[in-house]
Amino acid sequence: MHLCEVATLREAFDIVLVLVKAYDTRWAVQLIEPYLAPDALVVGVQNGMTIDAIADVVGADRTMGCVIEITGMMMEPGVVERHSPASRSWFAVGAVDVATRGREEEVAGLLRHSGTVEVVDDIRATKWMKLVSNATTLVTTAILGLSMVEADRLPAMRELMIRSGQEALNATTALGNPTLPIFGLGAVDVATPETVVRTLLDTLLHGFVMPESITTILQDWMKGRHSEVDELNGHVVSTLAALGRPAPVNAAVVEFAHRIERGEIAPSPAHLGALLELAGIRSL
Repeated sequence: MHLCEVATLREAFDIVLVLVKAYDTRWAVQLIEPYLAPDALVVGVQNGMTIDAIADVVGADRTMGCVIEITGMMMEPGVVERHSPASRSWFAVGAVDVATRGREEEVAGLLRHSGTVEVVDDIRATKWMKLVSNATTLVTTAILGLSMVEADRLPAMRELMIRSGQEALNATTALGNPTLPIFGLGAVDVATPETVVRTLLDTLLHGFVMPESITTILQDWMKGRHSEVDELNGHVVSTLAALGRPAPVNAAVVEFAHRIERGEIAPSPAHLGALLELAGIRSL
């Protein structure tokens, strides 16, 4: 349905899965709010920390949090090229309010048609762990115009990716959140802080993406669209800034992303040296 056709709806929805870009969350949820059943659940099946935006509109008692890991591409409207089948796709679902605890399975049961689903007790901390993974790969590799696998093969780039993810991990732990396993990992896999980001990166590259898989950020830029950089790496920068701590790598990533979105530069491997320099990383 087109956006304008929402006004023609005559039914109330029990569950709404929100899959728009993180920066479009608030208005999209406001658009659908009049058509929700009183006890409906609205689920942010998205990257970024969209839980609060959803809860602000429909209330925490109708909000369910979700983490998604599916790799795919969509270069033309409505035509999805899915790179990870159900066997290589993963979700986490969790309540954000006591009012919805016990209702997680209503959402998990739907998502199991598309992948493995875990019900988690701390969805906010779990979403932060996905943000750690996203800060490592999504914008960083897009700046070079490479697939995630191709970018990871460059030793200096891999170091930058890991440091970007480490800053995100520092942010979530500084907020008091626990370091939780995602992507089907166990507690032992994230027990050593120094290796968590590396473990998440290797798990993602070896278990969820294809060699040619490019990130949602690079797909946006190829379409001339604004990306979610401010909701991902930018969120890491602002979170650490509020805590009086720097995030030089993520700040450099955000700056390069903004240059691309202003049309000053185009994604290219040629940016690696300058990106490393701005991030304060000595070229390997």
